[in-house]
Amino acid sequence: MATCLIVDDSEVIRLITRRILENLGHSASEAESAQEAVDACATTMPEVVFLDWDLPSLGALDFLKGLSEIKNVNRPAVVLCATENDGQQFALARAAGARYHILKPYELSTIRAVLEQAGMGDTEADAAAS
Repeated sequence: MATCLIVDDSEVIRLITRRILENLGHSASEAESAQEAVDACATTMPEVVFLDWDLPSLGALDFLKGLSEIKNVNRPAVVLCATENDGQQFALARAAGARYHILKPYELSTIRAVLEQAGMGDTEADAAAS
């Protein structure tokens, strides 16, 4: 079971993502802003962060910069969640520390696949959800 942080300004997206993660046997917490997410990571570092590209005020790159400044050897797998298939966006995020990306809208199989890529897909609930 992985600990996950969902960073998205949309309450609906956070709810959907949380339900998918919990159905796959993972735990999830939420942040609706980049600053809230950095603060949460400074307190308890998750194993996976699902990061919305289009955050108001401070954006995804600001979160990634803040995350890199936290002194912790266990870096989370960061999954950039975007609405557009923009190669430049993904390249910027990858250079800043996001190793994975998925396109919205996503579903259980998309989340399962990216968690497997990150090495966190082997749970009993994951097998039961198949």
